[in-house]
Amino acid sequence: MSVWNDVVGQPEAVATLSRAVVDPAAMTHAWLFTGPPGSGRSVAARAFAAALECPNGGCGVCRECRTAVDGTHADVTVKATEGLSIRVEDTRSLVQEAGLRPSVGRWRVIIVEDADRLTERAADALLKALEEPTPRTVWILCAPSVEDVIVTLRSRSRHLRLRTPPVEAVAELLVRRDGIDPAMARYAARAAQSHVGLARRLARDEGARIRRRDVIAMPGRIRTIGDAIAAAADLASIADEESTSSGAERDAAERARLLETLGADPAARTQPPHIRAQLSALEREQKTRATRFARDTVDRALLDLLSVHRDALVVRIGAPVELVNEDSVDVVRALAAMRTPEQLVQAMEAVGEARERINLNVAPLLALEAMAITVMSDVTNG
Repeated sequence: MSVWNDVVGQPEAVATLSRAVVDPAAMTHAWLFTGPPGSGRSVAARAFAAALECPNGGCGVCRECRTAVDGTHADVTVKATEGLSIRVEDTRSLVQEAGLRPSVGRWRVIIVEDADRLTERAADALLKALEEPTPRTVWILCAPSVEDVIVTLRSRSRHLRLRTPPVEAVAELLVRRDGIDPAMARYAARAAQSHVGLARRLARDEGARIRRRDVIAMPGRIRTIGDAIAAAADLASIADEESTSSGAERDAAERARLLETLGADPAARTQPPHIRAQLSALEREQKTRATRFARDTVDRALLDLLSVHRDALVVRIGAPVELVNEDSVDVVRALAAMRTPEQLVQAMEAVGEARERINLNVAPLLALEAMAITVMSDVTNG
C-alpha cells in the first residue's frame, strides 16, 4: 500500500516527488504540476502532500496519509474552484494561512488545483508568498500547461509535468479501486481517452454512456444547414441536461445545510433579510458552478467529436492505429466513407476552434452552431 498507488502512469513524476520527500536538496517551496485533463494532477498533489506529512514517507494507511488525501488534514489546504475563476479574496486567505507554522504535521501544504483560473489580481496576491516563502510551507499549483499560469508564478515554481496515462493503467485502476468489470473498465478508459475521472463516470453511469453514443453519432447526420443547427442545439441540450441532473440534488442539499446552520425554518414561505442575503449568495455561487460545469460538459462532448473524426481519418487512410471508439466501429466507418481525409481534418480543426471560442467566453451555442455549419460546408463543398 502506498499513497502513490492511484497516481497511474506517472513513474517519472512519482520518482521525482518520492525523492523530494526524503532528500532536502531535492525539495522546493513551490511546485507547478501540469498535465492534460484527466492526467491526475490533483491526485498527484494530494499524494505528495500525504507523503510529506507521513512519518514513513507515504505509507498510504496511517492517519496522516488518509486525512491528507481526503482533504481533512489540519495542515493541508486544497483550493479548488467550481466557478470560472479564483478571486483575489480567496488567494489572500490562502497567503495568510501559508504564513502559519504547521500545527500537527511536518509541513503546511497549500494545493491550488486550478491555478490557471487565478485572476491577475489573485496571482499578484500569491506572488509575494512565493517570493518570500515561509519555512515548512509548500505550495502546489496545478494547471493544464505551463502557458496557462502567469509567468511570474511559474518562474518561481519547480515544474513537474504529468502525461496522459496509458489506457491499460487507467483500466487497471478502475478494476482495483472501484471494482469495475475488466471489460467495462477497458471500454471506459479508452472512450475517456485515459481521463481517469471521466472513465470512472462512464464505467458507472449508463446515462453518460448513452449521451456519449449520441454525441459521436451526430457527425453522420449533418448534411444541411438545418441538420447543423439541430446538431448544435442537441449538443447544448446534452450539456444542460447533464449539468442539471448533476447539480440539482447537490444544490438542494447545500441549501438545506445552510438553512440548518442558520437555524431557519426550511418550510417558511419567507425568510428574514439576513438569511435571504446568504441564500442569494449561495444561489449565485451555484449558478456560476453550473455555468462552468455546462461548459466543461460541452468541452467533453467536443473531445468525443474530435475522437470520432480522428478514428474516421485513421480508417480512411488505413493507418495501423487502434481506434478510440472501437465499440462504435460502424459509426466510424460510415463517417470515413462519407468524407475525404481533407474534410475530416477540416472538421477536427473546426472542433478545435469551437473549444477555443468557448474558452474565450463565446456563448457555447453560438460556437457550436458555427462549428456544425463549418463541418456541413466542408462536406457539401467536397
